[in-house]
Amino acid sequence: MELRVRALESILSEKGYLDPAALDAIVQAYETKIGPHNGARVVAKAWSDPAFRQALLDDASKAVGTLGHVSRVGDHLVAVENTPDRHNMVVCTLCSCYPWEMLGLPPVWYKAAPYRSRAVKDPRGVLADFGVSLPKETEIRVWDSTAETRFLVLPMRPAGTEGWSEEQLAELVTRDSMIGTGFPKTPGAPS
Repeated sequence: MELRVRALESILSEKGYLDPAALDAIVQAYETKIGPHNGARVVAKAWSDPAFRQALLDDASKAVGTLGHVSRVGDHLVAVENTPDRHNMVVCTLCSCYPWEMLGLPPVWYKAAPYRSRAVKDPRGVLADFGVSLPKETEIRVWDSTAETRFLVLPMRPAGTEGWSEEQLAELVTRDSMIGTGFPKTPGAPS
C-alpha cells in the first residue's frame, strides 16, 4: 500500500497536479493538529476533571473549544457517555459525517455501506464483529451523525487508572472507543 501511495504521489507531482509541499503540510496537520490524539486528550480530561466532564456532556462544542479545538466545518459536537447500563455507538447512515478534528480521518469501514446499514439494524452484531461483547441487559444506543451534528463517545474509564495523569489516560483512549466500536486499552496491556 505504501508503495502504491508513493507511486501515485510521484505521478501526480510529475504532472503538476500535486504540490509536494502542500501534501506535506496536510500530512503534518493531521499528525500534529487534527486526529484521534485530540479526542483522546478530551476524553482523558473528562475522566480526570468532573467539571470538564459535565461541561463536555452539556455542550461538547463549547467544552472542546476551551481546550483550543475549533471545528473547521461548522458542525455541532455532542458527547455521549458510556455507562455500565448504556453503550453508545456512532454511525452516519447517509454518508460519512465524522468529527475529523477530534478523531482524524474516518476509518474505511466507517464509510462502508455494510457498517452504515447494519449499525442501525443490528448494533449488537456489528459490535461483536469488532470484538465488543456486552451483557444482554446493556442498552445499545446508536447515534446518527449528520452534516450539522457529530458525536464523540465518552468511553468508561478503565479500572486501575486512579491517580493517573491526563497524559497517561490519553494513551489508553482509542479512536474506536470514541466511536463506540471498541473499548479503551486496558492498563498494562501491550499496545
